[in-house]
Amino acid sequence: MGAGEERPEALGFNPQKEIVYNLLLPYAHRLDRESNELLAQIKGSLGRAVRLRELWPGVLFWTRKLTTYIRLYGRKFSKEDHVLFVKLLYELVTIPKLEISMMQGFARLLISLLKKKELLSREDLQLPWRPLYEMLERILYSKTEHLGLNWFPNSVEGVLKTLVKACRPYFPDDATAEMLQEWLPLMCPFDVTMQKAISYLELFLPTSLPPDLHCKGFRLWFDEFLTLWVSVQNLPQWEGHLVNLFARLANDNIGYIDWDPYVPKIFTRILRSLNLPVGSNQVLVPRQLANAYDIGHAVIWITALMGGPSKTVQKHLTGLFNSITSFYHPSNNGRWLTKLMKLLQRLPCCIIRRLHRERYKKPSWLTPVPESHRLTDQDVTDFVESIMQPVLLAMFSKTGSLEAAQALQNLALMRPELVIPPVLEKTYPALETLTEPHQLTATLSCVIGVARSLVSGGRWFPEGPTHMLPLLMRALPGVDPNDFSKCMITFQFIATFSTLVPLVDCSSLLQERNDLSEVERELCSATAEFEDFVLQFMDRCFALIESSALEQTREETETEKMTHLESLVELGLSSTFSTILTQCSKEIFKVALEKVFNFAVSNIFETRVSGRMVADLCRAAVKCCPVESLKLFLPHCCNVISHLTINDDVMNDEELDKELLWKLQLLSEITRVDGEKLLPYKEQLVQILHRTLHFTCKQGYTLSCNLLHHLLRSSTLIYPTEYCSVPGGFDKPLSDYFPIKDWGKPGDLWNLNIKWHVPSAEEMDFAYYLLDTFLRPELQKLDLYSSGELEMSRDEVQQCLAIVHNCLTGSGNLLPPLHGERVTHLVTSMVSLNETKLFTGIDHDHSRENYRELISKTLRKLLHYILDHSEDDTKSLFLIIKIISDLLQFQGSHKHEFDSRWKSFTLVKKSMENRLHGKKRHIRALLIDRVMLQHELRTLTVEGCEYKKVHQDMLRDLLRLSTSSYGQVRNKAQQAFFTALGTYNFCCRDLIPLVLEFLRPERQDVTQQQFKGALYCLLGNHGGVCLANLHDWECIVQTWPAMISSGLSKAMSLEKPSIVRLFDDLAEKIHRQYETIGLDFSVPEKCIEIAILLQHAASTSSQLPHPEELALAIKRQGEKNVEAVQNYERLVNTLLDCVTQRNLPWKFEHIGIGFLSLLLRDDYVLPVRAIRYLVQCLNHDALIVRKMAISTVAGILKQLKRTHVKETICPYKISGCPKPESKLVGDRPDNQWLLYDSSNLPNTKEAWESCCFVEKTHWGYSSWPQNMLVYAPADQQPKVGRSREEMSEAEQIIYDHFTDEKFVDQLIKFLSLEDRKGKDKFNPRRFCLFKGLFRNYDDAFLPIIKPHLERLVADSHESTQRCAAEIVAGLIRGSKHWTFEKVENLWNFLCELLRTALSNITVETYSDWGTCIATSCESRDPRKLHWLFELLLESPVSGEGGSFVDACRLYVLQGGLAQQEWRVPELLHRLLMCLEPKLTQVYKNVRERIGSVLTYIFMIDVSLPNTAPTKSPHISDFTGRILGKLKPLMDADEEIQNHVMEENGVGEQDERTQAIKLMKTILKWIMASAGRSFCTGVTEQMQLLPLLFKIAPVENDTNYDELKRDAKTCLSLMSQGLLLPVQVPLVLDVLRQTARSSSWHARYTVLTYIQTMVFYNLFIFIHNEESVQGVRWLILQLMEDEQLEVREMAATTLSGLLQCNFLTMDAAMQAHFEALCKTRLPKKRKRESGMVGDTIPSGDLVKRHAGVLGLSACILSSPYDVPTWMPQLLMDLSVHLNDPQPIEMTVKKTLSNFRRTHHDNWQEHKQQFTDDQLIVLTDLLVSPCYYA
Repeated sequence: MGAGEERPEALGFNPQKEIVYNLLLPYAHRLDRESNELLAQIKGSLGRAVRLRELWPGVLFWTRKLTTYIRLYGRKFSKEDHVLFVKLLYELVTIPKLEISMMQGFARLLISLLKKKELLSREDLQLPWRPLYEMLERILYSKTEHLGLNWFPNSVEGVLKTLVKACRPYFPDDATAEMLQEWLPLMCPFDVTMQKAISYLELFLPTSLPPDLHCKGFRLWFDEFLTLWVSVQNLPQWEGHLVNLFARLANDNIGYIDWDPYVPKIFTRILRSLNLPVGSNQVLVPRQLANAYDIGHAVIWITALMGGPSKTVQKHLTGLFNSITSFYHPSNNGRWLTKLMKLLQRLPCCIIRRLHRERYKKPSWLTPVPESHRLTDQDVTDFVESIMQPVLLAMFSKTGSLEAAQALQNLALMRPELVIPPVLEKTYPALETLTEPHQLTATLSCVIGVARSLVSGGRWFPEGPTHMLPLLMRALPGVDPNDFSKCMITFQFIATFSTLVPLVDCSSLLQERNDLSEVERELCSATAEFEDFVLQFMDRCFALIESSALEQTREETETEKMTHLESLVELGLSSTFSTILTQCSKEIFKVALEKVFNFAVSNIFETRVSGRMVADLCRAAVKCCPVESLKLFLPHCCNVISHLTINDDVMNDEELDKELLWKLQLLSEITRVDGEKLLPYKEQLVQILHRTLHFTCKQGYTLSCNLLHHLLRSSTLIYPTEYCSVPGGFDKPLSDYFPIKDWGKPGDLWNLNIKWHVPSAEEMDFAYYLLDTFLRPELQKLDLYSSGELEMSRDEVQQCLAIVHNCLTGSGNLLPPLHGERVTHLVTSMVSLNETKLFTGIDHDHSRENYRELISKTLRKLLHYILDHSEDDTKSLFLIIKIISDLLQFQGSHKHEFDSRWKSFTLVKKSMENRLHGKKRHIRALLIDRVMLQHELRTLTVEGCEYKKVHQDMLRDLLRLSTSSYGQVRNKAQQAFFTALGTYNFCCRDLIPLVLEFLRPERQDVTQQQFKGALYCLLGNHGGVCLANLHDWECIVQTWPAMISSGLSKAMSLEKPSIVRLFDDLAEKIHRQYETIGLDFSVPEKCIEIAILLQHAASTSSQLPHPEELALAIKRQGEKNVEAVQNYERLVNTLLDCVTQRNLPWKFEHIGIGFLSLLLRDDYVLPVRAIRYLVQCLNHDALIVRKMAISTVAGILKQLKRTHVKETICPYKISGCPKPESKLVGDRPDNQWLLYDSSNLPNTKEAWESCCFVEKTHWGYSSWPQNMLVYAPADQQPKVGRSREEMSEAEQIIYDHFTDEKFVDQLIKFLSLEDRKGKDKFNPRRFCLFKGLFRNYDDAFLPIIKPHLERLVADSHESTQRCAAEIVAGLIRGSKHWTFEKVENLWNFLCELLRTALSNITVETYSDWGTCIATSCESRDPRKLHWLFELLLESPVSGEGGSFVDACRLYVLQGGLAQQEWRVPELLHRLLMCLEPKLTQVYKNVRERIGSVLTYIFMIDVSLPNTAPTKSPHISDFTGRILGKLKPLMDADEEIQNHVMEENGVGEQDERTQAIKLMKTILKWIMASAGRSFCTGVTEQMQLLPLLFKIAPVENDTNYDELKRDAKTCLSLMSQGLLLPVQVPLVLDVLRQTARSSSWHARYTVLTYIQTMVFYNLFIFIHNEESVQGVRWLILQLMEDEQLEVREMAATTLSGLLQCNFLTMDAAMQAHFEALCKTRLPKKRKRESGMVGDTIPSGDLVKRHAGVLGLSACILSSPYDVPTWMPQLLMDLSVHLNDPQPIEMTVKKTLSNFRRTHHDNWQEHKQQFTDDQLIVLTDLLVSPCYYA
């Protein structure tokens, strides 16, 4: 660091990392003192606030201040302070009951403190991981959120995850082991907990431990997780998380892990995850679309594996790009394209990041990459070469060239000599073409990306700079008024190159110096063209301006403003022009200036469009060299204006002379220059202002106001005066300065030498003189007018206001902010809440008049006068609103302007940055811009402003305007009002009562406009403060009830749609933004300990609290908690009062109930009165209210739930087995006791009570948790079967209602109505309601509900059945803790009920019953539900009641068993035995269901690492049995037709028919399991393959029967499966065998299978040489097949495999085909002699055709380029054009395809052929036979 050495002395500490741009500000010397004072204040006050336990407002206020401090100064504090801040915030964030909005605020600050992890090492800081885990568990996996007891914002998940990422490097050494102990027991692959465990591990596991701790880090889990990943084949949801974890691990530990054995698998899976389409008729596996890998992480993983001794990764990467390159061609498009583009853009970016880390980054405590594994130059070159081809294709992609341009920018930093030439090759022709503008925009945006690498040349690419001038000259025609996008990209292109290069003519040096290199001499002579270029560019601009003049482009009637496009062109034009002039030498500048001056003076422009553009150009010229230019322009303009205004009549003209207006406009723009250069002309300028400021013509005085505004700004603001790319400019003699050395040179941060304009005393005097002369008289006039002493017309008032406004915005930073006393009593705090004053370069002069105060006094008086006397003068009111908001906020720059400048700065920085070297090596102009932005940021920082009386008055005025009569006035005033609300501390509390005043129903005098205005003020704007929903009890207690009561106001009318919409928006916004507000604000002791340390670290000790203060603080904290609870209850009661008012319109009642439902909490039970009201709402007339009540009552029941006692058990004691030695997952001796065992069911009271029930299904599968909890025996649990007297008041209310028959009657009636026909589903909210009832009151309500249930079940209507299903599910789940007697009675009743239900099941209701049973079985011990399972397994497929009932019973059964996963092997075996005889079912719906059920039966049979063989059914046994039955089909030769009649004929059918029926069911099973199981049983499926090949049809025809369609689908799904390396030979064997089959359909299908299989397992195949040869042999074999279709398919397959580089076109293959081509055919004569067999192709013809097909396949395998072997093959092919069919056909097709694919780039492809070859080729492609 250039300034790094002397910082500790200046500051008194060594700063961690400060924002360096602060050191370059003109007032930098004052900042250190300022920041030190602020930091001491923050440390003292933050520590004090925490010690006084005042979370709000104290801690919150000072943590915000710390956030602002970081934004202003960076991490400008010592390491010790940094650690203290982090520790304090960590403790604050993890306070258990902290309100969620505070937690998010603290978390965001903590993230920014930890963001730069190199600043704090593990030695400096350690953070525990468990508090974070507990917080995530509490919030992300909240048990009560779905019941509406907690409201979290949507952003909370992202914030928490980022927080964990930030803390992760600092977890202690033993964290990994503890995490594995915590989460491994959750890893049961059939359960949702697997997803949870893996995502926790991905988020928390630390991977950046130093090498000596690896044994405590990733070594503990690496092998286990990697083998798990390798053995999972069907992309379950959690696989993506594992990949993210591996990517991070690899990236943090480059060189410490050997990934080589896994590389083929990694690349195969990444390729599969791109979801590319292969082959013609592919069925995608549904779930793979959603669960593909995140490209960002995949790229990080690839990048981290590169380098090192073995080059396998680069080889695979090249293979990957070879296989997908053709997808990048612009003619291909699909939903996969975005992924491919992202891959292209991210890879180079990651490689650059890695190179930067290895070569340029400052070393820190993080583990460096070992020398042996760093990327070498050769590695980089190989990488760039492998990716270039896809990038060049992607340049013209349909989705735009942005990704390609970003990729090229990074690639050019690494290897310009490989990257830039091909881009230029595409650019030059694109600049010439007129017909393809897209080509031009695409190539130019790519050249802009590589501009810096091109211009700086460097050792790799010295000839780069020579291309610059030709490119610039050729780009000029792009400045084209008719093509907007072309115009903009050309401006950007020219501006980019001019910023990088000084436009100085150095051609004279050729004579003077002889020590120049060849390239330098070439550049010197080229620079002579610069002047020419600048002049031509100006001509183009002038033409553009003339064609966009107003008269040209619009009719008279249209708008006079600029259109959006015009303003963009204006911006592009002026910024490009100003860049060019900044970079010019003096000589060129003079010529240009002359030219602009003549153009501006010799024409008269209209002032709206073309005038603005010309004035901009002139301003740009004047800014570059103010002295010379002003000499030229200013006197000229002044003279013309004076001359034209000599006559006083001009003052009163309505329309002014065009020339006068144009000269005024020109003058007002050219005064936007360095203020001190204007001082010599001040008399002239003042005289002009006197003449023009009081024109009657609005256009005239507006331009004059602009002039005044610009004069004030130029003299009072601080800004840089030049942005040249080299400090000091270019006008040095060439003898001692050589400009070419500065081409593309970055700015040097430490020698920027910015020239600042800082206002001098003389300029200040001039500014005050202007204000005294022009502002004061206007204010006096307005003052008299508003006292009624002076008559003024509206136009005059507006003119006065316009002058006032321009004076204010011109001198914003000169005038001190408004003073006055603070508004107290809004909040009480024991900590000081002072505002921070920042110095922004000007010491305010308090001896002079503060015009801000004066304006505010006059304006308030005027405003009240206008509102009382002429409220319809809206234009004046608009101006007043503008002036008020500027009086409050404006200090020299506007927030929105700053934001857009910051945005464009970031864009330019990104498009030109050098990520490889880093270290802020940006061009000088950008760095200066950034320093200027830093200065503006300081002027705009108005955080935590004190709320003073002055502000209070103005805000009240704004509120009055916001509720005035005119809509537009209200709208503008509201925007200003919202901005101010966000600026002043606690002002909302002062204003809410005033806004609510308008909604009071008692008031008679409120108009509808005021009512609407007040509602809008409550609603707030997008992203700003919303008064209706502040996270604070005191505010909500006022606003919510007021909104509901306003329904009774006179001004409220539901006839007005705008008002109805407003209430809807308000309710919607409150529901969307409400977050649970805290009731408990206590601060734990841990925080206080750190706060004490922090306070001692602050140098000011005056703030240490007294013991009395501390005692008071504890008392206050208690009071605050009590007060919060009181407010909460008050709010609920007030809402109830409001909702129950008579005559309240229904809409408001609904909104009120909605508000009540938001107030449920999990730490405080709802007041009794509200419970009573909500329970009654269950039977409300309105459906929407009933729905809300159902959810709310379910939540109340959760609040009233009594806690059940748990106890710890030892699973090894229960099972009587010792703990296993090695790790074993799945069915082990020590978890057998959890399984369902029908011989040992708890069906007596003793058995039930002695049985240890484990409800959660995942426990015990993987390993046992450290502390295994189960429910304690019944005698320790809360009492069951209580009488009414034993209940609490709240419970009694619910009890009374549900024991009231009438109430229940009505409720059930309502619940069995249908809501939306055909759309209704099983409703989980209603289920929760019933579950809660039966859980809290056990069977108290059963007698009343029983008869209803029996009635509902007997009725087969959809809605009644659904209602029954919801209640039954609630009953079963609610009976979890009932005693045995009660449960037994319940099941006796339920079994009968369910039997009835299942026999009455219909199409509409079967899914509801399925959901019902699945919900009942979820997280329940199967032994508890044995009645249910025995019932369901009685006769799953009986055939009684028809096929439909069978299918439904199976569906319901499947729902129940699937929830039980691995714990019911016995039931699965029983079910399989039932089903096996029934597999030959005739009915399709039953077959499909059986297929699905089989999937679940075999799901548990997985081959994951360390898994014991399962007790559940095994696939292999089952397949063995099936194959025996399918034998008749295997042996048969003829094609299998589906000739089974759908209804069962009499008598036994033959074996064959039975086999066909069986086959259909098996196909359904294979299809169902493709997307669901984890591992594919490849070995088993292989045995079925030959049969599938036989059945599958060849053509795509939809009216094939079911069997054939299914066979085809199965083949498609199987071919996409992921193969493990051991499985590859097995598959190839089956394929070889099938290729010998007698059916050509089978041989044909083998080929389509190969295409997909090889592509989806590409690198696994390539890795194994034998399998590559096997595939090659198979295809060559089939190319000589006797069936024409098979030969053609084989050729297509070959071409595809060549294209993805699986096979290569080597000499051997070429020779093989050429030999086949030469096969002699029998003479034609012989064939014609009437032989019968002349239709059968002879063997020779087949061979010859095979050869031709081979050549054709090679040609078609490179559709987008011409490899060296191509011309010769085309010649070989042409010989066969006249061969007999089918050869002739093949040749023609090939040639026409070749022509189609190479047509686009024929010009460059032509180069590959010799002249003779071209003649033959032209002949072929246009020969007569082509059209024959």
